[in-house]
Amino acid sequence: MRSLNAKFLTFVLALLIASVISSYFVTIHTINKQVRESIVKRAESLSRSIASAAGYHLILKDLLALDNMVYKVKTVNPDITSIAIISLDEEIIVNSEAEKAGSRLETEDSGPRSELLPEGAVMAGLDQNSNTNLVIESPVLFLDKNLGRVRLEVDWSVLHQAQSEARRQIMPFFASILFLGLILSFVYSRQMTRPVRELARGVEEMKRRGKSRQLRVYSSDELGHLTQSFNEMASLLTEQQEKLGASARELEEAYVATVKILAAAIEARDRYTLGHSTRVAELAVALAKEAGLKKEDIDLIEIACLFHDVGKIRIPDSILHKRGRLDAEEIKEMQKHPEYGAEILSKAPCLYKYIPAVRHHHEWYNGNGYPDGLSRDDIPLAAAIISLADAFDAMTSDRPYRQALSVEEARLSIMKNSGRQFHPELARLMIKIIEKREMGGEVKENQSGRPL
Repeated sequence: MRSLNAKFLTFVLALLIASVISSYFVTIHTINKQVRESIVKRAESLSRSIASAAGYHLILKDLLALDNMVYKVKTVNPDITSIAIISLDEEIIVNSEAEKAGSRLETEDSGPRSELLPEGAVMAGLDQNSNTNLVIESPVLFLDKNLGRVRLEVDWSVLHQAQSEARRQIMPFFASILFLGLILSFVYSRQMTRPVRELARGVEEMKRRGKSRQLRVYSSDELGHLTQSFNEMASLLTEQQEKLGASARELEEAYVATVKILAAAIEARDRYTLGHSTRVAELAVALAKEAGLKKEDIDLIEIACLFHDVGKIRIPDSILHKRGRLDAEEIKEMQKHPEYGAEILSKAPCLYKYIPAVRHHHEWYNGNGYPDGLSRDDIPLAAAIISLADAFDAMTSDRPYRQALSVEEARLSIMKNSGRQFHPELARLMIKIIEKREMGGEVKENQSGRPL
């Protein structure tokens, strides 16, 4: 798609070129017409001058005077090819070409008389034989008596030469106008479209970033007012957006705090799970950092860990606190807690982003997990990370139906279930974290008193 500047420039250039070309042809036509009229008037004037003087000499039959007069006029005006004085019976009395004197004017030489000129002169047009001579004829009158006519032929190529010279002189002038016009058109089009380009950039920034810098106002016309109005609108939108963002953050923090309270309430119901979510969050964050995740993804995982067991609030105490292993129906009910947690989070749109991690943190890499039986890369990465942290803390914590495993036993269990329950690469990184903590003396204890 062509830019506005290109469209505007194309329009202006087309208009300029059309105007210059039209002006050029109109000027050439006018000059041609003026040159033609000048040549015709000059020839007509000479013809009448000769005719007015020739009447007296014709009455006296002074052919020598007539011949001398014709010769002088022909000598002074080299563009005149022929001057002849012709009687009423078409006999050539005198001719600038002496050998034609006494002969009769051939009918086909006279050409059609096409245009009457002032004071009785006639422009017969181009000579039909040579097609290069302009023929002017004027009557020879003496005391209102018609004695014949003067026939004057002018070399018509003079007109073409004059026209060519005029075009040669005018062409550089119009070329200069066109060149200057092209430059001015380019500058003017950029000047005219600059406010529009500035507005377009502002709109694009507003679309991409949700806010725009203050645009520069280039003029005080309508476009300038529009730019100023855009700046005011952008400032207002940015201010409102910041207020909405702050309100959204406050609302999200309120929801997060509420769900955290729910999670803490659930853990408080069972001394065996007290502090579980916090420990899982710590492990998951360490694993996410080891995996090279971005900060925003790590922050999401940390909060999701605090929510991951929130669905247990709907699990009856008879199941949650039962000593010994659960039966099939009780296991089935317990396995619904990820779905219950996702349902609780779905009540607040700002918590939607945590739902995949909460719903799928019990999925297995081989597809044997719950609730949806996802496998491999179909399992959200955040859920796979939480799954490992959750399993490790559960294995190293006491439960009503078993004693906590040692860190070494938990590490071996993770290695054994790599590629089965756990993502192989994440399992490798988790083992690396465990070994680093053991070697660095950073192994912590959970509520059972066993090393974590």
